[in-house]
Amino acid sequence: MNDRTTLPSYVREHWDKDEFFGYQYLSGLNPMMIQRCTKLPENFPVTEEMVKDSMGGSTLKQEMKSGNIFLADYKMLDGLLGNHIHGNLQYLAAPLVLLYSNPNGKLFPIAIQLKQEPGEENPIFLPSDSEWDWKLAKTFVRNAEFGVHEVDFHFLRTHLLSEVFAVATLRNLPPPHPLYKLLFPHIRYTLQINIMARNKLISKDGAINKYAGVGGQSLTEVLKRATASLTYSSLCLPDNIAERGLETVPNYYYRDDGLKLWSIINKYVDGFLQYYYQSDEHVQKDTELRDWVREIHNKGFLGNINSDIPSSFQTLAELVKFVTMVIFTASGQHAAVNNGQFEYGGWMPNYPSALRKTPPAEKDEATEETFLETLPDIGTTVNGIAVLKLLSTKSTDHYPLGKFPEDLYDERVPVKITDNFQKDLKELSSSIQKRNKKLVLPYTYLDPKKIDNSVAI
Repeated sequence: MNDRTTLPSYVREHWDKDEFFGYQYLSGLNPMMIQRCTKLPENFPVTEEMVKDSMGGSTLKQEMKSGNIFLADYKMLDGLLGNHIHGNLQYLAAPLVLLYSNPNGKLFPIAIQLKQEPGEENPIFLPSDSEWDWKLAKTFVRNAEFGVHEVDFHFLRTHLLSEVFAVATLRNLPPPHPLYKLLFPHIRYTLQINIMARNKLISKDGAINKYAGVGGQSLTEVLKRATASLTYSSLCLPDNIAERGLETVPNYYYRDDGLKLWSIINKYVDGFLQYYYQSDEHVQKDTELRDWVREIHNKGFLGNINSDIPSSFQTLAELVKFVTMVIFTASGQHAAVNNGQFEYGGWMPNYPSALRKTPPAEKDEATEETFLETLPDIGTTVNGIAVLKLLSTKSTDHYPLGKFPEDLYDERVPVKITDNFQKDLKELSSSIQKRNKKLVLPYTYLDPKKIDNSVAI
């Protein structure tokens, strides 16, 4: 991408290319969906014959064994009824997508099934199908991506969780408490931005309900399903990467930058809390800390023991990991899933908020005309893009990660730890910018200079 080519223009030119479709799972707007596939789901009956041409003659079994096959499963959307927009019913799919990482480290889709239950009226679409069949199948996937990304990975897992952490902090920790001081910059504006989100985005007359296929009754159901699926490990980046089997997949810049950022935040939190809590016993005896984490567990995660969210801390190490997660969620994770919304969604066919026709039940019926009739109408498109532009605009009161407007500490050790934190972030920023100069598509969302301290937009 040269100096004159912006990411939105690149998206417009490449949105229907298989390589770009695969790239977005790793370093696009939502790098959270894919996982390594070592065994096909029973409801996704892809055969060797279907995909052999997509893998240069290799077999699915061989490539799975080599760790080159990946899956994106949108089962969260299964059975949901699409929203009504401008009086017309919209349609949702719950796709399964199989992807292959080729010897050049490029990720390509090799099979798409648009509904969860296999059958004659639910064909498996392939790159070898007609141009419009394959393009339409990928577009239904990108619409499913809109719903799962915006409601689960963006709204729930960054905005609403940061609100849980903010409210628990304000209710249970007095301002002199060391954890209050540590977290205060990372809860700034969170309540205000979420009040605006409730009023402007998810209310009855909000943008999701007016312009997204996943609006209406489906919005509530997706939030319920997403909340039920929350786990502590999914919020802790090193654990999440390991669980999804993505430690070695090439060109995964979200992972590369994110793990470095997690480590920097962890070092900062560890040094800070070790200064104030000099033993595990000190952690156990802090009644305000006990009330803080208990409220997060009971109110934020509804006491769901299956989430593995801690309800108490027995060791300093447990506390350090949890606070690292809190700060990473509000800063880096939010930036990763928020800041590229207009860049990737400004060209609507790459990220349609709604679709007007049912998912195809047969092959060889799609045409350019039916494809265009499936895309959202002009009003939905214009308003949807306007919202994405607003959501990815940098706050006018932007505080980059590690830049704190208040002097919260006068003790020598916390001041030194904060200085080191800022130096580490500066070094990471420089290394990311150096790497990005070599990339056709620079990955910028986890550059500390572009990350807010808190969920502020």
